[in-house]
Amino acid sequence: MVHLVQPEPAKPARLKPGERRAQILRVLAAMLEDPRGERVTTAALAARLQLSEAALYRHFASKAQMLEALIQQAEEQLLAQAEQIAGLAQPAEERAQRLMLALLRFGEAQPGLARVLVGDALVGEHERLAQRVEQLFQRLEATQRHWLREGDLDSAQPGADAQGRAAVLMGFAQGRLLRFVRSGFKRAPTENLEQWRRWLPG
Repeated sequence: MVHLVQPEPAKPARLKPGERRAQILRVLAAMLEDPRGERVTTAALAARLQLSEAALYRHFASKAQMLEALIQQAEEQLLAQAEQIAGLAQPAEERAQRLMLALLRFGEAQPGLARVLVGDALVGEHERLAQRVEQLFQRLEATQRHWLREGDLDSAQPGADAQGRAAVLMGFAQGRLLRFVRSGFKRAPTENLEQWRRWLPG
C-alpha cells in the first residue's frame, strides 16, 4: 500500500511591520461589524489573525492604541472629504449638508468605524478615545459653522444663527449613526434622507 505524504500547510506570508499594522486594523474593523455588538478582545483578534497576543503587542502597545488608530483613519478620511467639499462652487448651506451626508455615507460604508464613532465600541475603554471622537465631531461642526457664517456674509438676507444650524446638522448625523448601530446595521443612516433634508438647515 502506498502512503501519500500530506503536504504541510502553508505558513502565512511574513508581512512588513507597516503591512501587519494595516492588516490588524482591517481585521479589527471587520470584527466590529458584528451586528451583535459584542466587545472585541485582543485574544479574539489574535485568533482571527492566527497570531499570538504577544505578536499584536509588537505592533500596538494596547487595544486602546488600535482603536485610536481607527479613529485617526476616520479623521483623515472625513477631513479630506471636508477639504474637497470646501473647494466646490456651491452655496454654504449645500456644502454644510454635503459634509453631513459624507459623514453618514462614511458610517454606512464602514459599520465597524460607525460603532467607534458613536462610542459603542469604546465602552470600557480609555476615556481619551471618546474625547478624540468628540474632537473630530467638533472639527466637522466647526467647518460647517465657518462655511455658514461665510455664506451669511455673502447673503443679502442672512439666515438663522450659523452656530445653531451647524449644531443641528451634526446632531442629526450623530443620531442617524447611533440608530444605525443600535439597529444592528439594519437601518441605514441615509434611509429616507431626502424626506428629512427639507427639515434641516440649508
